Amino acid sequence: MMERIAVARKILIVEDDAASAELIARGLGAAGLSPETCPDGRLGLARARSESFDLWIFDRMLPGLDGLGLLSALREAGLRTPAIMLSALGTVDDKVTGLAAGADDYLAKPFSLAELRARISALLRRAERSAAELQATRLAVGDLEIDLLTRVVTRAGRRVPLVSREYHLLEFLARHAGEVVTRTMMLEHVWNCRFDPGSNVVDVHVGRLRRKLEDGEPPILHTVRGAGYRLAAEG
Repeated sequence: MMERIAVARKILIVEDDAASAELIARGLGAAGLSPETCPDGRLGLARARSESFDLWIFDRMLPGLDGLGLLSALREAGLRTPAIMLSALGTVDDKVTGLAAGADDYLAKPFSLAELRARISALLRRAERSAAELQATRLAVGDLEIDLLTRVVTRAGRRVPLVSREYHLLEFLARHAGEVVTRTMMLEHVWNCRFDPGSNVVDVHVGRLRRKLEDGEPPILHTVRGAGYRLAAEG
């Protein structure tokens, strides 16, 4: 009995042999995936660039643009979608060439659908782990990004220079993005102060932080009158 993959994922299959493409698509569809087929390398390049897929499967020998050229072009464009290369060329040198072009796996023909599904599952799991690890080291609010490892902050690609207190204040606001954060909360978590000293230290730092974040960019740090502040991409 065929094992189904729990969450449907979009798979782009670029294969010029109609019978092979149909067989693969049918097998992946039965496993709970959402396959789409394309018979030409150049058309496949356009599809992969314009649409979002969870995984690509490219035949090595394709009309218009071969699988190696197709994958190399996508990698050069910065796309990191997991990719499996299929080919009747199965020597070690052939596999090395495919992997060097940017393939994450290389499967020689003929192959079983069970093996293809197993390799797809492995790549999707790896991609999920990588995404989770990246998310764990980065915070993003709209076009604002915070690298928690390097403490580099960027807004729309522009680096935002922050002093230590401003950084900690921004990180706290980002971890509560979209929520109203009171002055008391900021005093406790950023200044480690369990009481309100009666100064405007929070407002002063928020004002400085806002000017740095919104230097020519749309508002992102909003004042909620009588309550506190809210970090959000939209007002």
